[in-house]
Amino acid sequence: MKIGIIGAGRIGSTLARLFNRLGHDVFIANSRGPETLAGLARETGAKPVTVWEAARAGEVVVVTIPEAKIRDLPKDLLEGVPADVVVIDTGNYYPRERDGRIDEIERGVTESGWVQSQLGRPVVKAFNNIYAKHLLELGRPANALGRIALPVSGNDVKAKELVLRLINELGFDGVDAGSLDDSWRQQPGTPVYGKNSDSSGVRRELAEARRERTSQFRASDSGISNSA
Repeated sequence: MKIGIIGAGRIGSTLARLFNRLGHDVFIANSRGPETLAGLARETGAKPVTVWEAARAGEVVVVTIPEAKIRDLPKDLLEGVPADVVVIDTGNYYPRERDGRIDEIERGVTESGWVQSQLGRPVVKAFNNIYAKHLLELGRPANALGRIALPVSGNDVKAKELVLRLINELGFDGVDAGSLDDSWRQQPGTPVYGKNSDSSGVRRELAEARRERTSQFRASDSGISNSA
């Protein structure tokens, strides 16, 4: 499978490395241009490309950049990309640490719902609740005792099925966490976030989630500028 990755941070570089090990053709981009990715390309086996090229690389596009930077992507980034190309959003909203205030999310729009509106394309939310180190090191064979499970949210059944298959290839159990409107259940501050639970544990944690964002993952009362 051909997979484009937009974002060369911890999750992006980890997925590039893992997908390449599995035999997928991986194309990776960042905001600074492919010439800055030569070292990462040697480490991961991914081909450095432009953001535009990564969006058109193949069957899957992974968008894994800081939440606030989504607004900096070209508005026509996915224009002309076939409708059956699956777009995966791995992002999380960290208003106090990194992203500043995003009003729509503060008002209750799910993080991936906001990303979807910015990209103008349906997305599947996945890989957002696990640390990159654990994603890299803790994959296990199918049916292994204690195999970690990862939640997946989205509206397109076929797109979710593809993402669930990729998660299985990586050594994890995928759990269908519902529609994109349900993706708040796997956002930062929820029981499943940052945990390494098995499938039953993930289902329980999703069910226990509460919609209200915890204070740690809300912008301060005085607000944080988007340039923070």
